[in-house]
Amino acid sequence: MTEKILIRTEIKEDYRKVEELTRKAFWNLYVPGCHEHYLVHIMRRHQDFVPELDLVIEKEGHIIGNIMYTKARLADETGKEKTILTFGPICIEPSYQRQGYGKQLIEKSFAIASAMGYDAVVIFGSPANYISCGFKSCRRYNICLEDGSFPAAMLAKELRQGALDGRKWVYYGSPAMQIDEKKAEEFDRTFEQREKKYQLSQEEFYIYSHSVIQE
Repeated sequence: MTEKILIRTEIKEDYRKVEELTRKAFWNLYVPGCHEHYLVHIMRRHQDFVPELDLVIEKEGHIIGNIMYTKARLADETGKEKTILTFGPICIEPSYQRQGYGKQLIEKSFAIASAMGYDAVVIFGSPANYISCGFKSCRRYNICLEDGSFPAAMLAKELRQGALDGRKWVYYGSPAMQIDEKKAEEFDRTFEQREKKYQLSQEEFYIYSHSVIQE
């Protein structure tokens, strides 16, 4: 029997389910507790949010994953800018992780983004999770941060071949990704209480998030 998988845009009735799913997927993953569900909550109202790329994946009628996008910018050395995309949070129900559902969600979002005219995506994440979707180190495309560094966790994907043409680019993320930690904690208290604790994945995140690629 073929499993019934549906990828569709998120609707208002999904909001709390997606926030709960995001909280479950990220809890204690990068830090004790998490703030990703609050980010999901506030991103939807931001001007950089791209609602057409706010997708959920359903299995047998139940939401098991979500991906959200915001606009970001690249600027070359002359100051010329181009609008690109970044995604995150992306989450899959823990019991369905490592089964290809996240990749399906990402690839579907790429097809929609390409049809909308976007030609590049830059994200921050563990390379092991994203190179199978075509992401490469930002250093490969000469994309750096304002301070000139090339973070090991900053990855890029061309949706159109040649879109990142080798010139030096500086990446500027969206303010949508900035959160008020106090408000995030207040929001978290509206969910069922869970224990905050340390786990090994937090050390892996620390290493990646503090590593840069040298010239």
